[in-house]
Amino acid sequence: MTKKAAPQKEVKSKKETKKKETKSKEAAQIEELKAAVEQEKDKYLRLFAEFENFKKRTAKERIELFKTANQEVISALIPVLDDFNRANQQMEKEKGALDQKGIQLIYTKFSEVLKSNGLTQTEEKIGDSFDAELHEAITQIPAPKEKDKGKIIDIVEVGYQLGDRIIRYPKVVVGQ
Repeated sequence: MTKKAAPQKEVKSKKETKKKETKSKEAAQIEELKAAVEQEKDKYLRLFAEFENFKKRTAKERIELFKTANQEVISALIPVLDDFNRANQQMEKEKGALDQKGIQLIYTKFSEVLKSNGLTQTEEKIGDSFDAELHEAITQIPAPKEKDKGKIIDIVEVGYQLGDRIIRYPKVVVGQ
């Protein structure tokens, strides 16, 4: 019996050794996977923080861009303001005499500055069809002629567009 017991112990110890080896391999794999998960988690957190910083930085740059864009337009308008000041001083000296030529020159200069910055007047005429997407109807009046129904009768305030975008719709009176 002693001879048979020894081989059983050897078989048991081999099985136990294999179990221990597989357990240690599994534990090593688990530790490896945990380390990989931690590494990926760290990468994710860093990437998320970097993205948040990017969003903040671009928002700040966008605000700066708006400020500087306005600065260019305002800088272009300052000479026109100077001209208006000079015209006012001249009118005060001459006791309210209006110099039409001077005012016309200032108006032309002002229009050119706005045009050079992309501002254009919308093109609508009396008699054009009313389009709610392009015009702002401030009132409707009975049409003087049958053909004037749904057409622009009067333009109260002209509209303007900056590039392709309308920034002020023309205010019109529509025939009913």
